[in-house]
Amino acid sequence: MKIWLDGGLQDIESARVSVFDHGLTVGDGIFETVKAVDGTPFALTRHLDRLTRSARGLGLPDPDHDEVRRACAAVLDANPMPLGRLRITYTGGHGPLGSDRGEHGPTLVVALGETRRRPDSTAVITVPWTRNERGALTGLKTTSYAENVVALARAHEQGASEALFANTVGQLCEGTGSNVFVVLDGEIHTPPVASGCLAGITRALTVEWTGAKESDLPLDVLERADEVFLTSTLRDVQAVHRVDGRELPGAPGPVTAKAMRIFEERSGDDLDP
Repeated sequence: MKIWLDGGLQDIESARVSVFDHGLTVGDGIFETVKAVDGTPFALTRHLDRLTRSARGLGLPDPDHDEVRRACAAVLDANPMPLGRLRITYTGGHGPLGSDRGEHGPTLVVALGETRRRPDSTAVITVPWTRNERGALTGLKTTSYAENVVALARAHEQGASEALFANTVGQLCEGTGSNVFVVLDGEIHTPPVASGCLAGITRALTVEWTGAKESDLPLDVLERADEVFLTSTLRDVQAVHRVDGRELPGAPGPVTAKAMRIFEERSGDDLDP
């Protein structure tokens, strides 16, 4: 397995990042996960644009898109696989053992792991912790991911693949690594970015391609929604058949099934929409 680290391909066994890298010591970094099908990344331009927005939100230098594209192409070429999780990580680089940032410049890592197509439906839980819609990192895809690790572990303990958060005012927000949609009276709704959720790439495409509405939704909408589905880079559009103890029989329902079909068709027609 080959990865890209700071300017070139390296063997995964010999690649080294400093133990003083700010991404390691204080979580000062950002990342993108990109789906790669037969060596071709999906929606890479959108992912790179969001990487830059996240970098600016953290006060990091803008990543060089040409370099990141070269890195992605090199890693994909060196590690052929039918379906891959391409991970772009960009950190504050070598720094002091504190929150102050060093002057060595950022670290860029691009790695690839093989993955499988997700099931058509899944189970989710809600968790008691909240997303802070007014936080300094709101809307940024950062490597400060520990609360997602904790929430996802709870989901797995309860036989689910995802955990859903409310925000601080009790509105439905997002999952640990996904956006959430609900179907009410035949219409698709999803929380707005102002709720504190990440502006997901798959979320944006789903809104564009299905006409879904961005709506403020209470968390308990999950108790009465006709259908629920998730979107993310590796889930695409995935139906939910159970929320906590509530079963949603027949998932994917008709509206979700149509959204799944539309996303599959449109994403297959254009790999960089």
